[in-house]
Amino acid sequence: MKWRLTWVFWATTALHVAAIAIFTRGFLLTRTELPFHSGCSDVAGSPCAPRPGPAGSNGTGGSERCWTKPAVDRVVIVVLDALRFDFVAPSALFKEKKPWMDRLPVLQKLAFREGSSAKIFKAIADPPTTSLQRLKGLTSGGLPTFVDVGNSFGAPAITEDNLINQLVQNGKRVLMMGDDTWVQLFPHHFKRSYPFPSFNVKDLHTVDNGCIDNLLPSLYQEDWDVLIAHFLGVDHAGHIFGVDSLPMIEKLEQYNTVLENVISVLESQSGPGGLHENTFLLVLGDHGQTLNGDHGGGSAEEVETSIFAMSFKKPPSAIPSELDISCEYTLLDFAVTVSALLGIPFPFGSIGRVNPELYALAGGTWNMEELKADKPEHDLKSTEWLHNYVNVLCINAWQVKRYIDIYSASSLIGFSSDDLVHVANLYAEAEATFAQKMDPLSYNSEHIKLSTLKRQINAYLRFLASVAELARSKWTEFNLTFMGIGLGMMLVSLLVHVLAIKMVNELHNGSFNPSGNSGISFGLIYAFFIVVIRACSLLSNSYILEEGKVANFLLATAGVAKIRYSIIKRKMIFESTADGSSQRICRIVVMGTIASYVLIVVHWASESNMLGLAQINAARNVIPRIIYAIGIGQMLLLAFSQLCNGSKVNNRSLFSKTVSMLSAWSPTVTILSGKQGPLITLASILGGYCIVMLQNIEEESNGTAKPSVVNPLSVTEWSLLALSMFFCTGHWCAFDGLRYGAAFIGFDEFVLIRQAILLTIETFGFSHIIPVFGLPFLVLRRKLFAQKELLVQLSLAYMMFGLIMAATVTVTILCVMIQRRHLMVWGLFAPKFVFDVAGLVLTDVLICLASLYYFCRPEDHTLEINTSRR
Repeated sequence: MKWRLTWVFWATTALHVAAIAIFTRGFLLTRTELPFHSGCSDVAGSPCAPRPGPAGSNGTGGSERCWTKPAVDRVVIVVLDALRFDFVAPSALFKEKKPWMDRLPVLQKLAFREGSSAKIFKAIADPPTTSLQRLKGLTSGGLPTFVDVGNSFGAPAITEDNLINQLVQNGKRVLMMGDDTWVQLFPHHFKRSYPFPSFNVKDLHTVDNGCIDNLLPSLYQEDWDVLIAHFLGVDHAGHIFGVDSLPMIEKLEQYNTVLENVISVLESQSGPGGLHENTFLLVLGDHGQTLNGDHGGGSAEEVETSIFAMSFKKPPSAIPSELDISCEYTLLDFAVTVSALLGIPFPFGSIGRVNPELYALAGGTWNMEELKADKPEHDLKSTEWLHNYVNVLCINAWQVKRYIDIYSASSLIGFSSDDLVHVANLYAEAEATFAQKMDPLSYNSEHIKLSTLKRQINAYLRFLASVAELARSKWTEFNLTFMGIGLGMMLVSLLVHVLAIKMVNELHNGSFNPSGNSGISFGLIYAFFIVVIRACSLLSNSYILEEGKVANFLLATAGVAKIRYSIIKRKMIFESTADGSSQRICRIVVMGTIASYVLIVVHWASESNMLGLAQINAARNVIPRIIYAIGIGQMLLLAFSQLCNGSKVNNRSLFSKTVSMLSAWSPTVTILSGKQGPLITLASILGGYCIVMLQNIEEESNGTAKPSVVNPLSVTEWSLLALSMFFCTGHWCAFDGLRYGAAFIGFDEFVLIRQAILLTIETFGFSHIIPVFGLPFLVLRRKLFAQKELLVQLSLAYMMFGLIMAATVTVTILCVMIQRRHLMVWGLFAPKFVFDVAGLVLTDVLICLASLYYFCRPEDHTLEINTSRR
């Protein structure tokens, strides 16, 4: 009997997992990573023949040339994680001054100082803006695909060609300190490294202090060519406290002091023959952050960051006195620009361009205004630099064209023929212009018109911009066959759900009509329309953004309809059972839950320093661990009781089991939700209570031959309440909606599995775990059911709940299949898909576990059937 009622849970779980895996294989394909690496000899096959000239004509004094003439000898890269643009830019550029602005005055002072070779750029990061993905983009010069976000808590080593690999292969010594993600991505590349654990977002100082302790002493040493220091304090302060907070301001002021010291050391040794005579400083963010400290999406706050660049050479002309905010720098250009500055081959898969402003600044030549006007008189050194930059762009364009051609030939799908023709035409146009410039008569002329150089530069930049735009719009290779199979399997799972509900209902000889008559009830029709309306809303990006409000509206509408019937009947049915607290196991579990809630109060009091424990990490960690241990003990007790006793299911035992299970889960879910936890718990209790009280109002007044099954409208309301709880707790379907700090409540060290479990419980606790295990309340009636009827009612409730979840996810899958080329596919639709399918799989697993827990053992049913036969 039990398996006749529960087989559908296991079957649909298997179907859903297979369907999601196949669809994901077609939708979230990783970009094909080619195994090729650039080498110095490759450039011989390009049309960009190097111009013969005296060594060191670009200011590096005799350095041998690989692809480009080195412009600098050493580079110091300081990464300030989650650096917003308004952290660096002057507040005068914004409509309203905020407390966090102008907290890095050393950068502003140098950028606007007369005669300084420094400038502030607005930098744009390609979404999704997770730290791992941005580091891969920074070093490879490519656009990592969306699926890389899933590796943010466990970074695999980068295998494709990248900046760090090229540095090492060409004899450059790299020193790294700070975020340990670097050593995960590049495990054998650094001459020296000082990594520090980066995933404890509550820790604002360990990584930063590690950088500070090692950064300044390293500046006096000669055993490195590239120094990377990755600070994390601003990112963690944002996650925990938000942008408008005292810890954020303190962090920015600390960074200002650090940068002052770094620049002071570099300047003191930048004279002729000094250690940093030809050192280039870059201070940049890998992405921005919202005012709440979140990042991962594609909003302006998340993608806008900043780059401060400074050369310690004296420019021949003054830098413009005002910040040119129109000068935007895309982080896609970082790898190829740094490669050009150091004279090493560009990463094979880079599609960025060598940024002219940074390249000029590093070379000690700041005369970019001449690109904007065709002046008859111009500085010879500037002309020499422009010649050199055209040659650099020639190599840059050739490298990108080579990559696009090989990628399209190697990948299963690649770019379309029309796209390839367009790219080829642009490249041919730029190459033809370059060939004209390389004409011996023109080349030997002492005065080449700037208009010719400008035309050449523009031709290359048009080509490079076109390729980057093409890659952004069509990078992912969608496999429509796999996507279609996955969608088809989801539709099959819906059919299985419907047939199973029909079969169990006929087995029970029940009716969806409260009057007991055959036919379709108002509740079933109304539930169907609510599910359809919600499903259709997922086809619109605007409704996805407001999904929480849609759920609240539909839930309120269904509740109003129920109340109307209650008023008509002039009564509210109070469903109750026998007192489940009399059950010994339930009483033990509830006592443990009460103790846990007392500990939660003590924990929050310690965090607010009411008990003087705020500075004692051990005290703050012990209490959550005790609560987790109590919860695990309660679960084990309930599992042991089910295995050993397995009593028959009746209203009393079902009520007792439900209360026990919810009591075991609720303290952990509450403490992980933070200080909003009690309010959310109260809201979920009140919401569930109202749904139970309003369910099946018509049933009492109808003496029917057929027992009515659980009302589909009540199950629909239950699912809407669960959805509302997801958004009510401050979550949304985006990776910047994850509350990473919850994963470290009770722990300071990062352990992947442990922190992933805690983050999952916090994210889906009120929206999935509590609703699934609380669903039996819908079948508890004042009229006591026989064991068989109660099991049928419970199985139908779970089947309906699973059907509703599967239906909405199926529409989500259809939506992302239709919108796969939409502008917001990676910023909105793909995160929605990931969260929905993760929620569906979790719901399926929880329903399977609930069926094992709530349904009695097979031998109990066998005994019941045998007794009835006698």
